[in-house]
Amino acid sequence: MSESNFKNKYKERLQKRTEEASTVRKIVAIILTVLILVIVVGGLSGYFYVKSALEPVDPDDNNAKDVTIPLGSSTSQIAGILEENDIIKNDLIFRFYTKFNNESGFQAGDYQFTSSMSLDEIIETLKTGKLVKKPAFKVAVPEGKDLEQIAGIFAEKTDFTKKEFMDKVNDEEYVKQLIEKHPDLLSDVILQEDIRYPLEGYLFAATYPFYIDNPTIEQIVETMLEQTEKVVLPYKDDLSKLKAFEDEDEKQVIHKAVTMASLVENEARTAESRKMIAEVFYNRLDEGMPLQTDPTVLYAHGEHKERVLYEDLEIENPYNTYYVDELPVGPISNFNKNSIEAAAKPADHDYLYFLADADGEIHYAETLKEHNKLKEKYITGD
Repeated sequence: MSESNFKNKYKERLQKRTEEASTVRKIVAIILTVLILVIVVGGLSGYFYVKSALEPVDPDDNNAKDVTIPLGSSTSQIAGILEENDIIKNDLIFRFYTKFNNESGFQAGDYQFTSSMSLDEIIETLKTGKLVKKPAFKVAVPEGKDLEQIAGIFAEKTDFTKKEFMDKVNDEEYVKQLIEKHPDLLSDVILQEDIRYPLEGYLFAATYPFYIDNPTIEQIVETMLEQTEKVVLPYKDDLSKLKAFEDEDEKQVIHKAVTMASLVENEARTAESRKMIAEVFYNRLDEGMPLQTDPTVLYAHGEHKERVLYEDLEIENPYNTYYVDELPVGPISNFNKNSIEAAAKPADHDYLYFLADADGEIHYAETLKEHNKLKEKYITGD
């Protein structure tokens, strides 16, 4: 091999090695860049993940949620319960946070938390057994109130008007959203043409704490519907077994039960009398008799009066139980818990009539003849 050929081959090998080394350096640089990016991105992701987990679930959600911490619960179990109820975002981060801050001594019990509470507020509540976040104000909604009255109660406590409240709860698109969100409680039944107000009867009577100065109408309605679910839905099985509802689908059962609860709410004051009157109504429905309860007449007229006159009974309205021989088309007010219990677990008797004397004591009869005698004795005085 000539010296010239040797030099050329040497140069080619040298150039090839240089190119290979350059390619290796590029590959190494790419790999290192990717690794650095993975580390940086992973670190940032981890940082923001932990940072997010340490923040409230929803700073704007001040609805109180009932949470029970069983006796003997470990920190891990407590964290799981809190995450399940949307009080914290991540049970693992909560456990690390309490461990890092050496927090312990959590108490068992029934608590009210909000999704807007910080981890420190939650921990302090669990340690003291008392709610740290105090409500900005409370609103007491008595039983037996119709939707317009409820709207008036909230209008006195908030920045919106009674009309604004009524406009919102009667907005069909909004009601459809609520039906979708609360399918076990609400259904398209409440959007029937003859229904006066879709949410009538579904905003439960209770005292509601609010943790912000000016809750929206949507926040108020959501809070009240959640309370109604807690009270009504546990009776679903009992209601489905009643003869009056045996041929009804599940959605109709809930609506009719809420309707029945509103009737007994307006006819009686004690838990015992409500169960008695609920059964009177069921017995009359079974006989195909009209319920003939005066509060439905007043609701049909859309006014509140001390006495119902004979001419009032003649109004042809699906709420008037002197006009229809079934339950009214919908509830006429909200109600107490023992009213829905009466609707689900009525007393066992054969009475078809009842009346209240001047002292408020209720008397029952199986026949019209007996009922008229009671009327003469306690009402007309003949």
